[in-house]
Amino acid sequence: MTDTNEPGDSSADSPYGELKRAVADYGKAAMDNLLHCKAFGRAVMEGYAGWLGCEPERVVGVPAKGQFDPHHDYGDAAFSFYQSPVIRLEPVTFGICLTIDNVEDSGSLWLRTAIRVDMAGTVLEVFVGTQPMVNVPVEFDGQLDPVFRAIHKEMMSVFSQELQEFRDDRFRGGIGFIAD
Repeated sequence: MTDTNEPGDSSADSPYGELKRAVADYGKAAMDNLLHCKAFGRAVMEGYAGWLGCEPERVVGVPAKGQFDPHHDYGDAAFSFYQSPVIRLEPVTFGICLTIDNVEDSGSLWLRTAIRVDMAGTVLEVFVGTQPMVNVPVEFDGQLDPVFRAIHKEMMSVFSQELQEFRDDRFRGGIGFIAD
C-alpha cells in the first residue's frame, strides 16, 4: 500500500487533518470544562455564606491544598488551573474556607475543605472532601443546595468523630482536662 498524501497535506480527510480535528475538539472541551467549573466554583464561594446564614466575608475561596491565608482574596488562584500554563481537560479543584468566631474568646477558627468538580456531559460531578459525589446540572442556578449540604456535612465531620469518642464512656478515663 502506498501513501497518497503529499508531505504537508492537511486536507480534512488525511490522518493529519484527523489529528487537527481531535486537537480542536480537545481544546474546546478543555475550555468548556474550565469555564463551567470556574463559574460553578465562584457560585459556591459566593452562595455558601448566604446558605449558612453568616456574613459573606466569613467564606472565601482558597487553594484546595497547601498553605493559605483565610483573609486573602485568592481570585482565580484558588483554582487548580491557575498555576498551569496549559489548559487541560481534567477536574478542577478549589477550596472553601469558613471563619468561625470562638465562643469563649476573641479568636477564631478556620475550616477549609477541598472541592473537586468535573464536567461530564450536561452534569457537573462534585466531590466535597470525603463526602459522596453530588451531581449538579451544568446550568446550576438555584440548584446548589446539595453541594452546600455536602460542604456543611464535611465541615461538621471535622469535630464529630472526636466528640463522639470524648463522649463515649469507654474513654472516660483517657480524655480529660486539668482545672487550675
